[in-house]
Amino acid sequence: MSPALSAAVAARAEAARRRTFAIISHPDAGKTTLTEKFLLYAGAVAEAGAVKARAGQRRARSDWMAMEQQRGISITSTVLQFTYRDHVVNLLDTPGHRDFSEDTYRVLAAADAAIMVLDVAKGVETQTLKLFEVCRARSLPVLTFLNKCDRPGRDPLELLDEIEAEIGLRPTPVTWPVGEPGDLRGVLDRRDGSFVRYERSAHGATAASEQRLDPVRAAAEEGDAWRQALEATALLDEVGATVDAGSFLAGESSPLFVGSALTNFGVRHLLDAVVDLAPPATARVDASGALRALDAPFAGFVFKIQANMDPAHRDHVAFVRVCSGRFTRGMTLVHGPSGRPFSTKYAASVFGADRDTIDVAYPGDVIGLVNASDLQIGDTLYDAEPVTFPPIATFAPELFSVARPRDTGRHKQFQRGLAQLEREGVVQVLRDPDGDRVPVLAAVGAMQFEVFSHRLMHEFGAEVQLAPTAVSVARRTDRVTMQELRQVRGTRVLVRADGTLLALFESPYQLQRLVQDHPDWCLEPVLGAGEVP
Repeated sequence: MSPALSAAVAARAEAARRRTFAIISHPDAGKTTLTEKFLLYAGAVAEAGAVKARAGQRRARSDWMAMEQQRGISITSTVLQFTYRDHVVNLLDTPGHRDFSEDTYRVLAAADAAIMVLDVAKGVETQTLKLFEVCRARSLPVLTFLNKCDRPGRDPLELLDEIEAEIGLRPTPVTWPVGEPGDLRGVLDRRDGSFVRYERSAHGATAASEQRLDPVRAAAEEGDAWRQALEATALLDEVGATVDAGSFLAGESSPLFVGSALTNFGVRHLLDAVVDLAPPATARVDASGALRALDAPFAGFVFKIQANMDPAHRDHVAFVRVCSGRFTRGMTLVHGPSGRPFSTKYAASVFGADRDTIDVAYPGDVIGLVNASDLQIGDTLYDAEPVTFPPIATFAPELFSVARPRDTGRHKQFQRGLAQLEREGVVQVLRDPDGDRVPVLAAVGAMQFEVFSHRLMHEFGAEVQLAPTAVSVARRTDRVTMQELRQVRGTRVLVRADGTLLALFESPYQLQRLVQDHPDWCLEPVLGAGEVP
């Protein structure tokens, strides 16, 4: 077998072993807890939160940023790679808060599937519907996990109706709770009708022991709780709410699991489903609409850039999703936007804030390229055969603030931090195309400004002064319309780093009037989450 043919066969075989998925949820649904329990059940940590390889000296938290640990929320997405059942799992943990949904959107562009975590007491919350809409728009297969079933909550059947009505996914339960919310005895596994009883481990730090009972014994020992679970699943059978691989992979239905991540109820079932149900890496569509075969020469795209993950090194990492071929550390690739050669000497696999040198990677994997200063989010890297993947769209900004360094003596630090945080997509930075150097920051939510200010101060030593503007709406425009808008009071045109011109208006009514009076002007909506290219 020729080396080229051998490499192609290896790429297809290894891609079949990959599972690359994101976890999405609203805040406090238990997403980060579930992430740590996946690591526990996969053997990547000895106890929930402690890295086995480092003898527990360092926390294996997906929330590695100091601000995340202080506030108890996820602010930035994280990549965690581990093995489970002879499969390589690339877990992409995402921020739950709506204000950081743009970061989650970028991560979903690199995922092959998603797990949607819902709090059984709260159900679907409107503030993160945008993320679920992205999954649906991309036809991304979604597994659903009803979390916190050991606490008082809503009727699971009611939640199934809400999921279908609000998100547009038809839930198909695989496991069903036995016992009332708040009195969870275990789960009924609809695949074989058995009852799986869980025993709590101390503080959920170790994997829970599981006892599987046949239906006869379950009926004898659980009584009414078992009978009620049987009645509910009989109703599900009648309406055809059973797992269908075709509709799941098409993003139309969602296999659903129940449990409690905190106490380890149902975690193994869900992790097994990632291997058994979630799709492996498959051929990706390029910008022209053609499929890039898995065994084609190497190609991948940058979906995330993150600086200062390790304060001791103060470097930055570009995260690249491998789409085709075999990656070998040290290979020279082509940087798509510039056409220049790009060295991959400093390549790593990523586990939260930790990283290890990586020698090879295959479709589905995520590579961390350290100090790759020439790379931007959305850039394509390839070997031999040119390819461009679809651009990663940005959210329509909703808030705008003028940014200045509070201490003019720290201007250089301010500019350096501004450039880095712009590259990461922490905020959108808008500038005057005619030379006004005072930047305007644009964001989806107010917490993006908080993160920007915190990181600029603590990572770059530059305290920032933010002044809100009167701008309330933005539209894409062109240079011809820009010249016209300069004659209109209350409007301003700024340019984004990607060259997009944005017309800013203080009032949506003013925008509406201009659209009516000048239908030939270019005033297009800024691409949003649901408008997937």
